[in-house]
Amino acid sequence: MSLLHLTHLSKDFRLKGSAFGKPLVLRALDDITLTIHKGETLALVGESGCGKSTLGWIVAGLHKATSGQMQVNGQTAQTGKARARQIQIVFQDPFGSLNPTMTVGALITEPILLHDLAPRAAIPARLDSLLSLVGLRPEIGRRYPHELSGGQRQRVALARALAVEPELIVCDEAVSALDVSVQAQIANLLQEIQAKTGVALLFISHGLSLVRHISHRVAVMYLGRIVEEGPTEQVFASPRHPYTRALIAATLEPLPAASRPRMKLTGEVPSPLAPPSGCTFRTRCPQAQAICATDKPPHDAKPHAVACWRSDDLPAFVPTTLTPPARMLAALQLYRAAAARRATEDTLT
Repeated sequence: MSLLHLTHLSKDFRLKGSAFGKPLVLRALDDITLTIHKGETLALVGESGCGKSTLGWIVAGLHKATSGQMQVNGQTAQTGKARARQIQIVFQDPFGSLNPTMTVGALITEPILLHDLAPRAAIPARLDSLLSLVGLRPEIGRRYPHELSGGQRQRVALARALAVEPELIVCDEAVSALDVSVQAQIANLLQEIQAKTGVALLFISHGLSLVRHISHRVAVMYLGRIVEEGPTEQVFASPRHPYTRALIAATLEPLPAASRPRMKLTGEVPSPLAPPSGCTFRTRCPQAQAICATDKPPHDAKPHAVACWRSDDLPAFVPTTLTPPARMLAALQLYRAAAARRATEDTLT
């Protein structure tokens, strides 16, 4: 069932200055149509500056779209406190998003009090439950953000987001600033929380290995547009857009001997102030033809959708496992073993 549905969403930023007497307008998002289902993880990937975070901020209510529609549970998305109850966001830098003058306990319980979700007498038990949910001990609630590690701070940010029991959490590069072993812990934690609470995730990331591990579906962005979208394994095993192929080919393999053909992109990413006509990727695409310069490719109506005139003519793709690095794999195994041990102990007690 659809939880979030975006229809023809666009976002323009008006910049200071002008060009030939006209105001400068940067189109950060261009005609985005996207759906997130209840309880699923949709990963949003693409190069820096493609509009991933802007889309996440609009979904969370921190930016307002210039045009288009956003529906939550089939109804027009609400604003203010009502939106915050439905959708929360976890930022890339937890040290910057957590108030350094407040204790962890105050940070997590503040939204509970703001939305009047529990009587004050029940707040301590609610705090302990949230800390336990994200894998932190109760005494952490008495500490300040600067007394915690990066991984602990991100767990606190996640607990704060979960405090209002949202239906969707936007993870805006939520693990990119962490060590790879901690990334694995947070990724597993997100999956555990999703299994327990049913919360959906919009997972914005550069790390394709982690995306393949955690997501159900993937949407690939280039210069403000969705160029490919589909089930994770289909996108990674048989990408239909040249840009998606280039992203996957650029990811390092854990085993250097397992080489595969590389797809090299030439040129720089065009400026969003003056995007190319037609397909915005055509200036860097080795498969571009005349139609790519004149007409904008539409999305085909398939579960594994693509916006490309040449998608059916691309050469065969050599799939890759995109296995997480050895250090991350070791952390994943240790984390799962510890979780299984805790589950066994809980059953015995």
